Amino acid sequence: MPFGRRRNRIDRSLRERGVPPEPQVRQREETETTGPWDAADAPEDGLARIDLGALRLPALSGMELRVDVNPQQQVVGASLRSGESLLQLSVFAAPRAGGLWDDVRAELAKSASGQGASLTEVEGPFGTELAGTVLLPGPAEPGATTPPRPVRRPARFLGVDGPRWFLRGMLTGPAAADPAQAAALEEAFRAVVVVRGTAAMPVRDQLPLTLPPQAAAQVARQQAAGRPGGPVTPPSGGAG
Repeated sequence: MPFGRRRNRIDRSLRERGVPPEPQVRQREETETTGPWDAADAPEDGLARIDLGALRLPALSGMELRVDVNPQQQVVGASLRSGESLLQLSVFAAPRAGGLWDDVRAELAKSASGQGASLTEVEGPFGTELAGTVLLPGPAEPGATTPPRPVRRPARFLGVDGPRWFLRGMLTGPAAADPAQAAALEEAFRAVVVVRGTAAMPVRDQLPLTLPPQAAAQVARQQAAGRPGGPVTPPSGGAG
C-alpha cells in the first residue's frame, strides 16, 4: 500500500467530523507498504541500488538506467528502460499531511485534455493512477531543422505519497498498454527508495539528484561527445 493513501482518507473523514488527525509520526508507523520505500523503512533485501541522492534506483538485470543532465552536470531526471518501454521518475518535496498525488492527478488529466490527449483514473498496483494518452515528441526526420511534431502515445502515471515526499512515475512504450510488459518496470518502481533528507523545501520542489563519481565521469564523457543524456552503467556495488 502506498505511504499515506489509506491514512489520508481516514484523516479527511476525521476532519469532517471535527476530530483532529493523529500525529504524522504515528501515521508512518501504522502505514504498511510493499514499496516504493522511504529510506527509514527500506528493506534489507540485498538488492543493489544506484545512489542518485534523493533516489536509490534498483540495478536490475536487463534494465538500463538513463539520466538527463544540464550543462553543469546536474541531474535533472532519471529513467529506467526495459526493452522498448520507459519508466521516467521524478521525486518532489510534499506536505506532511500527504495527498499531493490527488492534486497532481487532476492537473495531469486537465493538461492532457487541453492538448488533445486523454488520461483517466484507474486502480492499479500502487493505488489510483492515470492511464490513457499523452503528447510526446515524434520521430525526428533526417536533416530536419525543426523539433519533431508531437504525437499521441499511450502512457500511465503512477504516484505515491510518502513522508514529506511524492514520487511520480510515467510509463511509456508497450508497458503503458500491456500489463505483461509493465511487470518488470512496476517491480522496479516498487523497489525504489526515496531519501528525503531533513532540509526544509517548498512543496513541489524537486528533490536534488546527484551521480556517483563513476557515473558522473561517464556522463562527462557523453557530454564531451555531444550526447547530453544517455545510459549510465551501474557501479559494481550499490546502496541497499
